[in-house]
Amino acid sequence: AVRVIDCEITITTATGRHTGLYRLVTTLTDHRTHPAAELITLYHQRWEIETAYLEIKSTILGGRVLRARTPAGLDQEVYALLVTYQVLRLAMADATGTRPGTDPDRASFTIALNTARDLVIQAAGVIANTVIDLVGTIGRRVLADLMPDRRIRTRPRVVKRAISKYNAKGTVDRTSYKATISIDILTTPDP
Repeated sequence: AVRVIDCEITITTATGRHTGLYRLVTTLTDHRTHPAAELITLYHQRWEIETAYLEIKSTILGGRVLRARTPAGLDQEVYALLVTYQVLRLAMADATGTRPGTDPDRASFTIALNTARDLVIQAAGVIANTVIDLVGTIGRRVLADLMPDRRIRTRPRVVKRAISKYNAKGTVDRTSYKATISIDILTTPDP
């Protein structure tokens, strides 16, 4: 069973206004638990998974490849990367959760990772019978240097062209514009 939500999304920037019709198909069928407007708003953040892949591939691994030479070793290394990523994300979410109205996207993954590395290297805070607060050292450093709010994506996703001696056809506008989004649900929110 699926739920279909039709909507009209308008993005307004200094250069003009663009309106498009969109259809979201979801398995979240309970309209009381998952209102249509919330799902459409969250869907706009769907590309955030790319950030997670970048953080694992480039930030944690530093562009290096996995070192294991056996399938069991690869499993262990991949699980270690995923657990490390999840633990850091939880620390960041806990830290931003202590400041009402702070979007977790503003927490810097690089700061969290480097702080965790410092703590492991220095064995800081590794004392038996200590009280650990939710925010902790990682959270305090993340909160001390929050990133600005994310900009709204105003350009469609495109595949980047590989390095080539030939120019791409047409012009590519990479300008970032301040934007506002308005969403009108076209289907009734009731099933």
